[in-house]
Amino acid sequence: GGTYRVLNEIFSEQGITVSYVNTAHLEQVKDALRPNTKALFIETPTNPMMHVTDLPEAIALAKQHDLLTIVDNTFMSPYYQRPLELGADIVIHSASKYIGGHNDVVAGLVVARCSSLGEKIRFYQNAAGAILGPQDSWLLLRGVKTLALRMEKHNENALKIANWLTAHDLVEKVYYPGLETHPGYEIMKKQATGFGGMISFAVSHPDIVSTLLENVKVITFAESLGGVESLMTFPARQTHADIPEEIRNRVGVTNCLLRLSVGIEHPDDLIKDLKEAFDAYQQ
Repeated sequence: GGTYRVLNEIFSEQGITVSYVNTAHLEQVKDALRPNTKALFIETPTNPMMHVTDLPEAIALAKQHDLLTIVDNTFMSPYYQRPLELGADIVIHSASKYIGGHNDVVAGLVVARCSSLGEKIRFYQNAAGAILGPQDSWLLLRGVKTLALRMEKHNENALKIANWLTAHDLVEKVYYPGLETHPGYEIMKKQATGFGGMISFAVSHPDIVSTLLENVKVITFAESLGGVESLMTFPARQTHADIPEEIRNRVGVTNCLLRLSVGIEHPDDLIKDLKEAFDAYQQ
């Protein structure tokens, strides 16, 4: 949501048009290409609908048209998905999330596949003065030390919770690429080594949303993601509120959708917390 708003503001001032398409469907990407297209920006899985893009195929398409491929790899982290090894030119991370891992630092990372592109990025970064302070850098280094352990636990917990949500009467749809029913499941197995800790799910009535958010205790109602604590977000009113309602509803970010960043707590505690919050609605 924030990316949508910022890109529109930045590029509209420069007279540049940004086309938003579901890159999980490469035909949409092909249709959106123009003679002056410079880059293909991919987020996979997407936030919050968890659409999965076939990175090797998308990168091959970009190369055919002499485009840069930029991949937002925040949800998967370098532990589970490494787009540079698949041929991407630039990978970005919100390092505030899984790389930091403790919800206590604000940072971003940009990684380039070749030194010449890296030098261009370094020049702009230096000119803008957008560098981290020593404390922020130390926090990121601390987080990276436990990245592998944390990602394994996020993944393990998320799969258990996704299966539990799938069986709940008040849940209409669960979006998690680790479920075999997810349309991107086979692609994820091909290009990643895990499925991550992010789940989105749609409940059967909007009133359930407020009840869940008011009654969870182990899970915190908060916008961020990727930390050791489990956080639940209401995208339509928080992270994606800047997107026009018509577009949100069309892509599935409705008033019934919740996003869950599954932490590293014991999964039984998380499931009990969700069960009690759902029970509060049914009482």
